[in-house]
Amino acid sequence: MAPDYSFVIPVYNRPDEVRELLESMLKLQFSRDFEIVIVEDGSNISSQRIVEDFQDKLSISYYFKPNSGPGDSRNFGMKKAKGNYFLILDSDVLLPQNYLQEIDSFLKKNYCDCFGGPDASHPSFSKTQKAIDYAMTSFFTTGGIRGKKSSVNNFQPRSFNMGISQKAFKASGGFGQIHPGEDPDLSLRLKKMGFKLCLIPKAVVFHKRRIDWSKFYTQVKKFGLVRPILNQWHKGSARITYWFPAVFAFGLLFAILILKFGFWWLFLLYVLYFVLIATHAAIKNRSLEIGFLAVYATLVQFLGYGYGFITSVWYIQILKKDPQLKFPNLFFKNV
Repeated sequence: MAPDYSFVIPVYNRPDEVRELLESMLKLQFSRDFEIVIVEDGSNISSQRIVEDFQDKLSISYYFKPNSGPGDSRNFGMKKAKGNYFLILDSDVLLPQNYLQEIDSFLKKNYCDCFGGPDASHPSFSKTQKAIDYAMTSFFTTGGIRGKKSSVNNFQPRSFNMGISQKAFKASGGFGQIHPGEDPDLSLRLKKMGFKLCLIPKAVVFHKRRIDWSKFYTQVKKFGLVRPILNQWHKGSARITYWFPAVFAFGLLFAILILKFGFWWLFLLYVLYFVLIATHAAIKNRSLEIGFLAVYATLVQFLGYGYGFITSVWYIQILKKDPQLKFPNLFFKNV
């Protein structure tokens, strides 16, 4: 009998992360069987030995394929999986014990073809990871999943914590070759096809975001580059809020410039905002240092995303350049 749920996890050179994720899966409180499909995306550092250590404890399969990106690897895994639902995770997450329970309970009351949940910081994460997590998830920044009732049925799941029915996968063909951005692209395509998407507020994962400051800037800049491309592909999906990081960044630069002319009020508004961020992050994490780091993370997020967004708007929407020719590093090709 096919399991209800199949976890599909692409991995690239991260065996230690796979071990930690599988250890968290051993602790899942769920009475029915589930399967795990690990897809090694052309790694030089294999996770196969790690997977073998868990094969007598979990229903788990392992596949190695040439490197073709996370989207194509997820599609490969879903073709191998047997479940009615495919649960897509990044290798750098940990699962709370109630993760599957929350998903199963929600779906029994609210059918969804594609769904996702929030991410949070685990107590074991580093201070930098917690600060970046705050910038990416806080209500006071652009990255937060609000979790309000109004957003439950109007949500674009992200591939670090995403579920999709077998029916929706087969109908859509799964993820495309853009990266990042393959997850909102799939969500928007599914919505056009009439499939139901939703947020499961209690289906939380602990997301490590294994990046330093330089990699974080590169990541959020790519997020900014991708959004105008998605807006072009999916007419009607653009939102005024996508402009906020760019407006914020230009406003900050303008506020600094006019200080020399005695106009301090705009800069003061930014200072008050950063004080709010530092205070809230410090209280939430019980660490003054994380509060200050969260301010820096928020600056990096806004500046990186804003620069990427404006750059992409200029080339894609104004100059009408082909996205794959102008930004080839945002696209994987099948092997």
